[in-house]
Amino acid sequence: MGGESTTRTAPRDGGASRGPAGSRTGQRLSGLAVALGLVLFLGGFAWGAVVYRPYTVPTSSMAPTIGAGDRVLAQRVDGGEVRRGDVVVFTDKNWVSNAPVVKRVVAVGGDTVACCTSGRLTVNGKKIDEPYLAKDGLAELQNFPTVTVPEGRLFLLGDERSGSLDSTAHLTDAASGTVARSAVSARVEAVVWPMDGMLQRPTGFEPLGALSSPGPLRTILALVVVGGVLVLAGGAYGPVANRLGKRSTPRTEPAGAR
Repeated sequence: MGGESTTRTAPRDGGASRGPAGSRTGQRLSGLAVALGLVLFLGGFAWGAVVYRPYTVPTSSMAPTIGAGDRVLAQRVDGGEVRRGDVVVFTDKNWVSNAPVVKRVVAVGGDTVACCTSGRLTVNGKKIDEPYLAKDGLAELQNFPTVTVPEGRLFLLGDERSGSLDSTAHLTDAASGTVARSAVSARVEAVVWPMDGMLQRPTGFEPLGALSSPGPLRTILALVVVGGVLVLAGGAYGPVANRLGKRSTPRTEPAGAR
């Protein structure tokens, strides 16, 4: 009997092929993840650019809530949407010509505002709890007489009451220091540099009426983060699968007579 030759045939896999970068299904899923991630990531940025505007606050008149030089994001809103406690961006030529100003709304049309009772601001006779003020500051540092806010207008104060050029500095104006709602262009929602985050809700004004509803900033940030994670995960699938495939590939011995 002569030497026998052995022929080894490759196992059939039904036409499916596995490359070094993983299965075809895995490649398709990774591509889908990258595509979806790009949509969410870019869509979140586009949505944010439409809804929000960045501002730099040049003074410390809103400290400690917003410091001098802080960068904030403000939601574009109509003046009719403004509520008590909102920190707003407005432009009034009687205050600063053609320059945006950032202050807090403490009273709206029809309100009576005065300072102070037991060291606290009063609106419609109710003492307002203002935890956003500096702990060593007092509301009465800029005492002012009782003001009844005309309809369609707003009374605004800085959180740094001792040095803010706010409505109290314009009491002798024809409008008693108030600003028209139509002058408001945006409502500040977060301090992004330094990254102090979202402004706290001014719950001290709740007994007087509903507060403003939060904007979509948290949703936009979630879209951007989720989109970024999907892009990174989808893009990493190929290299990871390739490396794992190399580790799991068995070493083959040359065929021959034994």
